[in-house]
Parts: sequence; C-alpha cells; structure tokens
Amino acid sequence: MEQDDAMTPMRLSRRDVLVAAACIGGAALLTVLGANEKEPHSGWLLVTATIAGIAAGLTRTMPIVGLSLGAAATAVDVAIGPSLATVVIFSQILHDAAVHGPRRLSRVLLWIGGLLTVGVMIGSMLTYQKAGAAVTGVLLAIVLVLPVWSGLTLREHRDQSEAERRNAEQVARLAELDNRQAVAAERTRMARELHDVVANHLGIIAIHSTGALSLGEDRPVQMLQALSVIRESAVRGLAELRESIHLLRMNDTSAPMGALGLDDVPGLVRQVEQAGLAVRMHTVGTPRPLPVAVDMAAYRIAQESLTNAVKHGRGEADMTVDYQPDQVVLTVVNPIGTTSGIPAEAAGAKAGLIGMRERASLLGGSFTAGAAEHAFQVRVSLPVERRVSDDEGAGRR
Repeated sequence: MEQDDAMTPMRLSRRDVLVAAACIGGAALLTVLGANEKEPHSGWLLVTATIAGIAAGLTRTMPIVGLSLGAAATAVDVAIGPSLATVVIFSQILHDAAVHGPRRLSRVLLWIGGLLTVGVMIGSMLTYQKAGAAVTGVLLAIVLVLPVWSGLTLREHRDQSEAERRNAEQVARLAELDNRQAVAAERTRMARELHDVVANHLGIIAIHSTGALSLGEDRPVQMLQALSVIRESAVRGLAELRESIHLLRMNDTSAPMGALGLDDVPGLVRQVEQAGLAVRMHTVGTPRPLPVAVDMAAYRIAQESLTNAVKHGRGEADMTVDYQPDQVVLTVVNPIGTTSGIPAEAAGAKAGLIGMRERASLLGGSFTAGAAEHAFQVRVSLPVERRVSDDEGAGRR
C-alpha cells in the first residue's frame, strides 16, 4: 500500500531556508548582470523569481503548497517575460515535488509535462512548418519532464534502500527470536537431561537413606545393603552426569559417542532391583540398532518409569520393549502404591512425565501415561524407520 509521506506535517529545516536563499540570490545576481535588461518588466520578473525561490524552499516540507506557488509564479513570469532564473527555479521545484510529494502527484506531473511537451512540439512544427521548431519542445521537456523523471528515479532508489533497511531489521529481529527460541529449547533439553540423570538417582538415594536411618544397629546386613545401593546410585549418577556434560561440550551432537541406549537397560534393571524393585523384562521382535536420538530417549523413558515405580509403586514392575518394523514401543506397568513415603503430588513429581512426553514429541512419537486397573502404565512409541534412513543418508554424505 502506498504511503503519502508528504502529507505528514514537517517543519522547515535549515536546508529549506538555504535553498530559498540560494534561488533568490541567484535570481538577483542574474538581474544585476543584466539577464533581464531587454525585458520591459525586469522588476516584476525579479519579483516572480523571488516568489519561485520561496516556493522552492517550501516544496520539500509542503510539496502541494510549494508546487502551486511555484507554478503560479512561473505562469506570471512566462506571461510577462520569461526569465531564465524563474524557469530554472521551477525545474528544481518539480524535482523536489517528485521526490518528497505524494506518489500520485509525481505521476500526474510526469504525464502533464509529457503531454505539454508533445503538444507544444507538434504545435510549433505545424505553425512554423520547420523541423527546427521541435527545439521548443525539447527545451520544454528539459524543464518539465527531466526534473520529474530524475526525482522519480531518486525516489525509487530511496524507497528501495529504505525497504532493504527494514527487511534487514526484520531479518535481525527474526534471527534474535530464533536465537532466543534455540536457547530456550536448549535450556529445556538440559533441564530434562539433568532431571533424568540427577533426580532419578537422587530419588533412589533418598529412599534408601531414609530406610537406612530407620534401621537399628542389630540389622547390619540390611544397612550395608542400603548403603551399597546408595553408593551404586551415586556412582552411576555421577558417571551419567559426566557423560551429559561431555555431550553438551561436543561440537557435533548428531552422533554422540557413548550415549546410553536400550542395550544399557539390563544394567538399569539390575540397579533398580538393588533398590528393591522386581522387574520382569520382556522383549518382542528382533533387537536392532536404533538411531542415537531414539535409543537414548527410550533409555531415559525406561529409567524415569522404573524410578517412579521404585518411589511410588509396590515393589514390582513389568517392562516390554517391542521392536516393530517402523517403530519401537516401550511399555512399563507397575501396581499403584507408596513404599517410599514420598507422595506422588510432591513438588516436581510430574516433571518426569512432562520430560518423557517432550522426548517422545520431539521424535514424532506418542506418549501416554495413567492409572488403569490398580496399576500405572507408561507407553511410548518412537518412530525409527525414517530416522534410520536419515542416519544412513547422513553417513553416505
């Protein structure tokens, strides 16, 4: 949509005053040098040139007013003269009106100047029956058409530069927004990793440290077992924390080395069994290599599900890993109950479920979790066929 920026009220600037002064001074100098001495109305010609000079100073800030005043002064000048100074000043007025006036005004001036030029040229040739009479039309084109054309060209370059500047600012704002979103996504990912690495192991440590404190001195075997579980959880948590920090420091995270996956689930099962959770693990289908992101997400979801079963279950859980042609489905079911004394509504209890849902969503999978028939079930499906193809394509590249 076109904007008539000339319609915005503006105050006269120092440049406008200098333009008017230069025009009036030039007209006065030409008069002193005798440019109008052969004209019977040389005094009036200086007056019209002065008015045209004032109009030239107004055209930049008030294009309609300046153009109207200049056209009137030029018309009177042509009627009684004409004088060179007024004609030159009017060409400057036309140029400024084309640059700073409404776009429609610029087009109208161009059409009027062109029609007048053609009309005068044809009229002169018909009147004088000489080709040389066309010179009048050429001179008129220099005064009426050329200034408007140059003003339009200058305006187009100015508007194009302004549009490019706005576009560059928009691109910079979008880049900044993308950077903020990337930082937010990275912080969310880091929070999810830290929760999986730290919170799960600390939860097991909290459960067994509470149990160890409640044991009497006459039960050294149970206390030693609890301390062993605490140490094992602390060591594994520290190792996984170091691994996460290592992954964050890597420049290429497309194929992180040493990432945990479903092959590490048996070790995870042994760990939670030491914490007192009996896990019945089932594998359906033929295990196969998975994309790194899918493999790690499946492990983290299994870890979070089993940790929740330790904290809020009744000491047993069933876990099934189903390798399907185009996806891997992980299901963990445990009876509902409380063994740790930590209620399910405690602060942060739902953070693990949110993190599992985010992991599945980022990979284009589905996630469901909820109570059914006195048991709590977590089921997640992660697509693998497309991801495997992408990884193979990346390897070929």
